[in-house]
Amino acid sequence: MITPDIRELLDTEAARINNPDFINDDPVQFPRRYSAEADIEIAALLSATIAWGNRKMICRDCDRLLTMMDSSPAAYTLDGAFEGLNPDANIHRTFFNRNLIHYLRGIRAILTRYGTLGAWADKMGIAAHEAPAWEFARLLSAAIAEANDGIADCRCIPGNIDKTALKRINMAFRWLVRRDGIVDIGIWKFLSPAQLYIPLDVHVGNVSRQLGLLSRRQDDRRAVDELTACLRTLRPDDPAIYDYALFGIGINSKPTSTKL
Repeated sequence: MITPDIRELLDTEAARINNPDFINDDPVQFPRRYSAEADIEIAALLSATIAWGNRKMICRDCDRLLTMMDSSPAAYTLDGAFEGLNPDANIHRTFFNRNLIHYLRGIRAILTRYGTLGAWADKMGIAAHEAPAWEFARLLSAAIAEANDGIADCRCIPGNIDKTALKRINMAFRWLVRRDGIVDIGIWKFLSPAQLYIPLDVHVGNVSRQLGLLSRRQDDRRAVDELTACLRTLRPDDPAIYDYALFGIGINSKPTSTKL
């Protein structure tokens, strides 16, 4: 059970962080550059895919990546321009052009047939699944492999989909589905914010345990399920709003107990 003090803390931090000032220092700024749905989707997935490590470095590398794509991710992908990239050139940490090429081949195949990733995901019926993000990841991984002679790439989509926390896909889903008009973009109307899960990383996991919201020690799928179920008791319509709170607490304070 979440105590009144912890609920007040979560609500206060969520409101403080979920504001337009957050955008400029976060990778969410990159899909927000675009108005066309396919551009937003590709920018969101790619920016989320390389969103680990130092935020300033992440934003620098996201900007470089989209510039390399002529700031037109959908047209660049559909034209197949990525096939001419040097596969050994680095994009961000352990993500290289070879991984980008692999990824974009799959996305190109989907866009060619469906026009947008959202139209494809809707047609594939992911909204009917209990955990749409994991079904999306499973289907996207299969589409990417099919476009690459059956070869998967865990740098694009994690290989252990049933067990992974799927942090980066869940973050992209938050951007694409939440629609309060503040930070997140909310273009995927076929999904409800109630179907979102918390993007769980080490920092969010540690803060959640210190607040008594999460008991599982591993940052895996079961931990995401547990944490999100807990936060749904506060906001069943929009549990992912508390991603902002957990981020803000993790960055700006160091809770040592459930009584802050």
